[in-house]
Amino acid sequence: MWMELWENHKGKILGTAFGFFLGLLYLTVGFWDMLIFAFIVFIGYYMGKKRDQGERLVHIEVLWRWLSERWRMFR
Repeated sequence: MWMELWENHKGKILGTAFGFFLGLLYLTVGFWDMLIFAFIVFIGYYMGKKRDQGERLVHIEVLWRWLSERWRMFR
């Protein structure tokens, strides 16, 4: 059962573990709310899920379009 979970959800498991580790690091180094901790774990899970599905983590074109529209007022 554990090997099947590992084979099918490797990215989610590794992403969640990495997010959990970073969340613990932030909690022990300074005072952070549990909301920040949960958000960091969710980010790790989301990135792992994207990896499992074979999708790109960041779509550069969409990000560039959003940033150029957002900062147009400063030109």
